[in-house]
Amino acid sequence: MGCAPSIHVSQSGVIYCRDSDESNSPHQTTTISQGTATVHGFFIKTDAAESLPSVLAYQSRATRTSSRREKKENSNCTEAETQTSHTSVKQVAATEVHFGPMRLTQDPFQVLLVFAKEDSQSDGFWWACDKAGYKCNIARTPESALEYFLDKHHEMIVIDNRHARCFDAEALCRSIRATNPGETTVILVVVPQLCNDQEESSVLPLLNAGFNRRYVENPNVTACYNELIQLEYGEVRSQFKLRACNSIFTALEHCQEAIEITNEDHVIQYVNPAFERMMGYHKGELIGKELTELPKSDKNKADLLDTINTCIKKGKEWHGIYYARQKTGDSIQQDVKITPVIGQGGKIRHFVSIKKLCSGNNKQIYNMHSEDKYMEENSQSDSQSLRYKDRRKGSIDVKSITSRRSDGSSYNRRHSSMARIHSMTIEAPITKVINIINTAQENSPVTVAEALDRVLEILRTTELYSPQLGNKDDDPHTNNLVGGLMTDGLRRLSSNEYIFSKTYRQTEKSEVPLWTSLDGQIEEEPDLQQNYSHIAVPVALSDVPPHIADLLEDEESWDFNIFELESRTNKRPLFYLGLKILTEFGVCEFLNCSEKTLRSWLQLIETNYHASNSYHNSTHAADVLHATAYFLRKDRVKGSLDELDEVAALIAAAVHDVDHPGRTNSFLCNAGSELAVLYNDTAVLESHHAALAFQLTAGDDKCNVFKNIERNQFRTLRQAIIDMVLATEMTKHFEHVNKFVNSINKPMTSIEETSSNSECSDGERPSSFKNSIEDRLLIKRMLIKCADVANPCRSIKLCVEWAGRISEEYFAQTDEEKHQGLPVVMPVFDRNTCSIPKSQISFIDYFITDMFDAWDAFANLPTLIHHLAENYKYWKTLDECECKGLRPPPDS
Repeated sequence: MGCAPSIHVSQSGVIYCRDSDESNSPHQTTTISQGTATVHGFFIKTDAAESLPSVLAYQSRATRTSSRREKKENSNCTEAETQTSHTSVKQVAATEVHFGPMRLTQDPFQVLLVFAKEDSQSDGFWWACDKAGYKCNIARTPESALEYFLDKHHEMIVIDNRHARCFDAEALCRSIRATNPGETTVILVVVPQLCNDQEESSVLPLLNAGFNRRYVENPNVTACYNELIQLEYGEVRSQFKLRACNSIFTALEHCQEAIEITNEDHVIQYVNPAFERMMGYHKGELIGKELTELPKSDKNKADLLDTINTCIKKGKEWHGIYYARQKTGDSIQQDVKITPVIGQGGKIRHFVSIKKLCSGNNKQIYNMHSEDKYMEENSQSDSQSLRYKDRRKGSIDVKSITSRRSDGSSYNRRHSSMARIHSMTIEAPITKVINIINTAQENSPVTVAEALDRVLEILRTTELYSPQLGNKDDDPHTNNLVGGLMTDGLRRLSSNEYIFSKTYRQTEKSEVPLWTSLDGQIEEEPDLQQNYSHIAVPVALSDVPPHIADLLEDEESWDFNIFELESRTNKRPLFYLGLKILTEFGVCEFLNCSEKTLRSWLQLIETNYHASNSYHNSTHAADVLHATAYFLRKDRVKGSLDELDEVAALIAAAVHDVDHPGRTNSFLCNAGSELAVLYNDTAVLESHHAALAFQLTAGDDKCNVFKNIERNQFRTLRQAIIDMVLATEMTKHFEHVNKFVNSINKPMTSIEETSSNSECSDGERPSSFKNSIEDRLLIKRMLIKCADVANPCRSIKLCVEWAGRISEEYFAQTDEEKHQGLPVVMPVFDRNTCSIPKSQISFIDYFITDMFDAWDAFANLPTLIHHLAENYKYWKTLDECECKGLRPPPDS
């Protein structure tokens, strides 16, 4: 099959055609005059070069060179050629560029080469344009270059400055810059290479002439190509975005609202014609002046400007009514919205003010219409007013409008009722908030009223702290984690039969409850204390075996190896670690109990953890207890809680998963278990853990660590323990985290900023914060939540072990759900297909990162945050290897 023809179009429109395999034979060139002709089956119109299909408008460089040299050798005529490479036609397409919220389309890229002579450098740029798929023109003189540029508005111009005698490159650059399209084009200057003894000259004269960039002579096509590509993705694209600003300024110029833009120091940078009309100034009188230089109206409140500045300096938008003074001296009322704009360095660099002129009677503008107005309006304006009014829910409705149009009595009755509601003596806090917002809506601008409507809609929902999830179809791991951990997952079988059913067996002594297990076998309900009396009372702390005591010496370190303790204690880590930690924190002294009672209690609690669970066993309880103690030793935590809080936190950590069956709440609800029925499918396991802990403790006097404390103190301690155990339930995860951020982190930041120059140490806190019951409650909840799911923040070895254990427990649940025909709560946790790295990444992204960022900001936990980052990187690496079917790196 023959090669495509090589076509050359001269400026006059004459086409020179040659087969590419005959390009070295000048006598084979075919000349086609202006008009039409058929070449190799192509129909060609020769009126102008650009009318040719791009696949024909290109000629090989060798052909074009020999042809031109034959025709233009020693000639002063200007020659301009248009080319587009046939190899890059498919690449030349419009490019989509995003500029803020704008979506722009950039046409195929055009380059103008200005070279007085053809040489290897011009060839280099020519072929670089061909390689990049750019449209390219060549000009030989400044006049033809300027003519071509004004005709085609090239995005980039390359000007040869190696031969000063041919033309003045700097003068040409200035001429181009003086034109309107020349303001945003990118101009590259080619300079000669320096000799070894020449000193590098400054580029400043070139920049002052208008060049964007200097290119040192290098005819290598790849070097030219790299230069052009860098400019396209850098300055050319930036200039393209700047050109799009013309449309924005056009919109601003024709906008009916007055717009004023200032810098961060409130120096006016721009005003639109509507602003000029409103204020009576010409923009030349305003631009460059500070706002403080303009006359102020005396109708504003004295502190209004301070209020506005305080708001916008924090990066918040301000919206309200403001009186401004016109050039004539008259005061006018404006509806003003001031929006800070973040710029260089992440700082506020501009303030954009949008101003609407209010009418003389403000109520007619913002309450839409007075009652007299309703009587005069036609049906169209009436319906429009109704539409605006109806946006203020709680202010007015259709019935009140129609009634009011006759006698106005409904309007008065309604406001009388609202007044009675506002005067209620018994109000919930949320009711107070809603009433305040309703009152504020009455005299607010329409835009403010609409925004407050949206606020009310949110406040009236029951899930104030649950995040609004986007579409997670592409992330089944996150979907499954959310479904399995943050919902009760209650989905009954079609027969609505409970999988667990309780029957009774009559014995000589009493009715003994029996359980029907999932495999259908009848089993006696385990007596939670039946074997306890046969277990010897454990040793005292002073008698702990040396191989265990040595390991416990390192207990205060975050990298303490809980699995080594599990091994050395024969799966009794909670007893030994609990005995050391609770003794260290003075729990026996606080509860007024003996160490023997504490030892008995610890063994009782550990006995009721299921050693058969791969994750929710006494090792997990010991791990959570270790994390809790670690957090309680932090200065800020210690300074915020009292002794009762510390004791409650340690006990809650020890019992928080007692008698955990190794299945999730969703599983128990779907299976219709006794516990789910007992606790109404709500926080089933957490309620069971808390209740059973107190039941076990009170059931045996030898284990009752609470028997000697005063009744009121016990009630307070009991409520604190229950609250912390219930806080580990994941359905309210985001509620606890967000409350902590809003009530602890943010006020703490403000306090620290205020007292940064005071003499207080970092650990000191205002007494009002420390003594706030609500704040201490939030801190304790956050503490045990972080301790409960701190696995991703442990050292990599411990983190990986915990990930394997929890995955195994979920695998077992999925197996059982499939075997029993139950809904599969977390389908991705199928032992045959599950990706543990993906599950860990989703868990960290969705639950861990934000929570530990907030906890670290309060408690200062750099080691944990470091481990979290390293572990996340580790899981990411494994996930990438899994996706590519590669072996993990040796160090993984």
